[in-house]
Amino acid sequence: MSAVSKDAPAVVAHRVRRRVFREQLLAYGLVAPLLLWLGASLLYPLAEALVLSVQDVGIIGTRGHFVGLANYARILGDAGFWLSLVRSVVWIVGNAVVQTVLALATALLLAEEFPGVHVARVWVIVTWIVPTIVVVIIWRWLLSTSGGMINPLLMQLGLISRPIGFFSSGPMSMTALILINSWRWFPFVAIMFLSGLQNIPLDVYEAAAVDGAGGLQRLTRITWPLLAPTVFVLTIIGTLLSFNVFDVVWLLTGGGPSDATTTLPVLIYRTAFKAYRLSEAATMSVVATVLLMGFALLAIRQLAPKSQGA
Repeated sequence: MSAVSKDAPAVVAHRVRRRVFREQLLAYGLVAPLLLWLGASLLYPLAEALVLSVQDVGIIGTRGHFVGLANYARILGDAGFWLSLVRSVVWIVGNAVVQTVLALATALLLAEEFPGVHVARVWVIVTWIVPTIVVVIIWRWLLSTSGGMINPLLMQLGLISRPIGFFSSGPMSMTALILINSWRWFPFVAIMFLSGLQNIPLDVYEAAAVDGAGGLQRLTRITWPLLAPTVFVLTIIGTLLSFNVFDVVWLLTGGGPSDATTTLPVLIYRTAFKAYRLSEAATMSVVATVLLMGFALLAIRQLAPKSQGA
């Protein structure tokens, strides 16, 4: 009996390890197909882009010759590439600011209890699920100088004296695009903020109210700091998604006027399918991927919320 009692803990531990191993094996088996699919769908296009970037392919389907790093030297020495990159940065920052302000205000409103709040929480997401082409048609009509609704409304309010061509100048076009894209995407950000707000304990706000903290102080000292994990995730995902937005820009302005709204995705599309320089477009894609990966790693290193024990 004593020998059995001595071996019992070891037997139990061995059985526990075997069960844990089987559970882990099952988990890996269930996740493996998805990981393989994601790896193939991400790595294969990137590998193809790398191969194309060291060749001189012009049109899809044609064969090219190895040119080494000539495409990279050409792209990195092209002022148009850097201007498009700067416009992409302006686009990202503009969308981030507008979407954050609109989304946070909406989330704070939806976090309150009022009649119809549940309907409002569902309805706010409608603009996000509307197809892009519908959004473009609606806003193109609203902002039109002939028959649109925005210009007559602004004139009736006395804010302008004559119709404004929202897509006739560079700064105005970029501003209009940022506002339209933000209008479409801020509901998604608002839902993320609302989820973060609902995870903040009410006791914290009650204690702050007892200490005499006002609404602005509660927002800046409690709400915003405790939303840091949500803000961090949105910073990474939002930047990557905003950078790659192509449809709204292309359908509304086509990169114009005078290339004022030609962001890097638009330039890549033009280079590949309008100028028929596929290898140069692939080179731009590789450079953009490296820049985005660098940003993501830097953001994770610098902006990731620190643990309590750190």
